[in-house]
Amino acid sequence: MKYYIIAGEASGDLHGSNLIKEIKKLDEAPNIRCWGGDLMQAAGATLVKHYRDLAFMGFAEVVMNLKTILNNLKFCKEDILEFKPDVLVLIDYPGFNLRIAEWAHQLKAQGSRLKAKIVFYISPQVWAWKESRVPKMKETIDEMIVILPFEKEYYKSKWNWDVDYVGHPLVQVVDEFKQSVTGRQPSANNIIAMLPGSRKQEIAKKLPIMLEVSRHFPQYQFILAKAPGLEDAFYESFVRNYTNVSSVRNKTYQLLTEAKAALVTSGTATLETALFGVPEVVCYKGSNISYQIAKRLIKIKYIALVNLIMDKPVVKELIQNELTVKSLKQELSKLLFDEAKKEQLKDDYENLKNILSADGNASANAAKIVVDAAKSKN
Repeated sequence: MKYYIIAGEASGDLHGSNLIKEIKKLDEAPNIRCWGGDLMQAAGATLVKHYRDLAFMGFAEVVMNLKTILNNLKFCKEDILEFKPDVLVLIDYPGFNLRIAEWAHQLKAQGSRLKAKIVFYISPQVWAWKESRVPKMKETIDEMIVILPFEKEYYKSKWNWDVDYVGHPLVQVVDEFKQSVTGRQPSANNIIAMLPGSRKQEIAKKLPIMLEVSRHFPQYQFILAKAPGLEDAFYESFVRNYTNVSSVRNKTYQLLTEAKAALVTSGTATLETALFGVPEVVCYKGSNISYQIAKRLIKIKYIALVNLIMDKPVVKELIQNELTVKSLKQELSKLLFDEAKKEQLKDDYENLKNILSADGNASANAAKIVVDAAKSKN
């Protein structure tokens, strides 16, 4: 059968590659064409476009690259029509993928050149903002696959839409990495991980505070995880005056296997850190204007995925004006020296993992839905 898969970011490439591996267990000779990255290509898909050529962050960058984005959409549609897939699998990346879903649905409704089933894997976070997207999503997507447990209830109770919850694919990814390094001796036992994010603006706001905290813990080695897309020179101006700070690139998981605690920017990294069992403080600070706008638009109790999934404050969130050197030092001290706090976190992390893996291997579950959709194509 023929599968056309679109991922527009590094995380989508990772989850797409695991999906492809599982599809190949269910379909002996799948023909898979994709937009994604090196991992999806290595898993056996024909790579049409790399996500590096697709990632435009922020309003200004999108406007500046509008012609490229529109050309990408046009090329993508033409390529899908030429390939004639049995199923179209759209992985996250909502700005692009929801447009493709709408276009594909319209063509199918006309009974014309496209017959593919439309599967969306990893729901946009519409429960946080842009809820107005949901009616169109429900109309245009044949199968919605979600990876956060509360999303199934959200779609059912609020929108009367039955979606498929498969578990979270990061559980398997983290478990496989842990197994690959089992028995390896840690390089040190006094490491604090710093994960300040991937965008220059957010790093510039938060990293100086994280670094200043390092002065209060001279006996610890603070290691900064650099973002893949940012040059060394960008970080150098921040870290040069700190004696107990070093950095790594493309070794975040290795860092998390060795860290005693972590200072983490909100996002998927908060969940990865928890799955590695590392006590963490979640740090968020943006420009005041952006924060005030976000506060009015975003309707959620917590910003950390760990807390959202558990529906309680498992990890401390220091947001905006709460993120100071004093408060971060205080919270890090608790993670390092408060035994009761460490035990509580350990229990909560175990419960979190159980919730996310209760349905088994997420990628395998998603692959079954995708293959079944391909078989049932009109």
